[in-house]
Parts: sequence; structure tokens; C-alpha cells
Amino acid sequence: MIDKNAKIYVAGHRGLVGSAIWRNLQQRGYTNLVGRTHAELDLLDAAAVRVFFDTERPDAVVLAAAHVGGIMANSVYRADFIYQNLQIQQNVIGEAWRHGVRKLLFLGSTCIYPREAPQPITEDALLTSPLEYTNEPYAIAKIAGLKLCESLNLQYGTDYIAVMPTNLYGPNDNFDLVNSHVLPAMIRKMHLARLLSEGNLDALRDDLTRLPVKGLDAATASIDRIAATLAQFGIHATHLDLWGSGRPLREFLWSEDMADASVHILLNVTFDDVRGDRSDVRNTHINIGTGLELTIAELAEMIRRTVGFNGEIRWDASKPDGTMRKLCDVSKLHSLGWHHSVELPDGVRRLYDWYLAR
Repeated sequence: MIDKNAKIYVAGHRGLVGSAIWRNLQQRGYTNLVGRTHAELDLLDAAAVRVFFDTERPDAVVLAAAHVGGIMANSVYRADFIYQNLQIQQNVIGEAWRHGVRKLLFLGSTCIYPREAPQPITEDALLTSPLEYTNEPYAIAKIAGLKLCESLNLQYGTDYIAVMPTNLYGPNDNFDLVNSHVLPAMIRKMHLARLLSEGNLDALRDDLTRLPVKGLDAATASIDRIAATLAQFGIHATHLDLWGSGRPLREFLWSEDMADASVHILLNVTFDDVRGDRSDVRNTHINIGTGLELTIAELAEMIRRTVGFNGEIRWDASKPDGTMRKLCDVSKLHSLGWHHSVELPDGVRRLYDWYLAR
């Protein structure tokens, strides 16, 4: 257990998971928290990160900062995803070790697993066969991060735990039309499609002013101009175009559940708890998820009902599906004393309500 007065640095404290971890720690009585925005500390800048650790001297670190995006962004900006994530991890984990930080939690992703991994995916599936091509650079960066933590533990006796969450969604999610993940992207696209079908120009302008689209002056644009711009993203008054076949199966976890699992592990789980008794210690990371799945098409229908969009959903099978199935085996997580609490239909409604009130 970490002392309530310990200084805990949460890297990425404004993001989807980092902000939820920050709130969770506060709710548990941990108030000596340290965070920096990107403007205050660029985690790609090794010298700046070293100065930060020299100054703040945290007792524990949560690395929730990462360069993330959906399937389109991962496919197009491959170099950014591997370079930036390797840099962030090297700088933060490296400085934590150099400054004597004994406890660190590293957040990865279940995209680290092979495309054809047996389902549900156990931690031991890591590095057993090829990765999914569309997110391979990001996955390789995250594998490097978890191996860095594991190797520091084995060589230097640190207590750095890596957790691999499934697909996350929740408050402070990214709703950008280019680089958001599938669930928030669907929510916003269906919301905009509904507004188009209603001819609600004021609401369209309000949404597109809060979250601008490049090249569109939402404050003055006509509804025809807005409709033409949104059509580039597959958003129409009568229908919505979505990538892929709709057949892939996915698992989703509410971000505040992820935060609770992360803090539970940070406070209660040690490297000795997960290393086992093998001489070849590996795969000591922990999957975090629900163990439940549905198809992307079923998710789209769930969101359509929640948002109230009555148009047609059209699937573009010429676009990539990504991995066809990616369900976590969460038996290790359950054995460590944690289970999820928010089911997906309730979570989708909560997130849409949050989006409307943001």
C-alpha cells in the first residue's frame, strides 16, 4: 500500500484514463498528486522530463500519457505512433528508474496481442504470432514499454506493473472526426447525422464550433456547406457510412472502471504477485477488461437507439476491419480481486449524456 501522503505523478492526467485515475486517487484520499499539461511539459523532450523529475521527486508514477488514435489514424500516421510512444515511455519510465521511483504503473493496450491470437486472449499470447498490420507500430511501442518495466524489475528490483486495457470509453473521450476511437466516433457521427436530418442548423453550428472540423467556419456556414463537409466523413441526413463490415467483435470498458482497476493494482499488487515461479519470467502484465464482447454492427445499433438517429447504417467493406476478434481473458485480473461494474448499454448512455453536456 502506498502512503496517503506519497507524491504520485500522473502522466496524462487530462486524458480519458489519466483524468479518471486522478479522480479515483482523490476519492481514496490521495491528494498529493502531480500533473502537467502538454504545454507545461512535453514528454517527448528528454531534458524537460529529467528536469521535472529532478524538481518534483515523485514517490510513484502512473504513465497514462500516450499518442493514441483509431484505425484510420493508426494506418496513416504509422511513424508518429511508434516514435512518439517509444519516446514518451523511454523518458518517463527511464527517469522514474534513474530517480529511484519504486512503484510505477504503465498503461498499454490489448493491441499488443497477435492478430490471430486464441480467444479469449491470455497474457501468455504475447509475441506468439504476427500482429495486426494496421496498428503494428503502436503495438510494438507498447510491447517495448511493458518489457522495459519487466526488465527493470528483474535487473534492478523495481516494482513497475504494466496493465493492458481493452477498448476504453468515457468522460473526456476524444470525439474528433479523424482520430477518435470507434465508440465515441460513432456517437458523434450519429449525433451530427440526426441534427442534419432535423435541419437543426443552430445545434450543428454549436457542435462544430466546440469541436471544429478543419476548413469549416461553423459559425457562418450554411446548412448545405456543413452537410457537404460532413459528407466527407460519411455523415448524411439519411444515412451514415461506417468503415468495415461491422462483423468484428470488440470488448469495451468504461474509463472510470479502468481507473478503479488501475488504482487497485497500483496500491495492492506487486511484481512478486504476478511474476510466478518460472525461471523464464515473462508476460507479467495484466489484462484489464470485462470479458464480454459484441460486434461493431451491434454496437452501432446500440448507439443509434441511444442517440435517436433513424437513418440507415451503411458498411463500407472496402475499408479495413482490423482484428476480427479481440476479447481479453481477465482471469488474472479477477484473481487479483477486481471486477468491472458498468455494463455497456448504461455506459453508452452516460457517455452520450456527457457529450451533450460538455
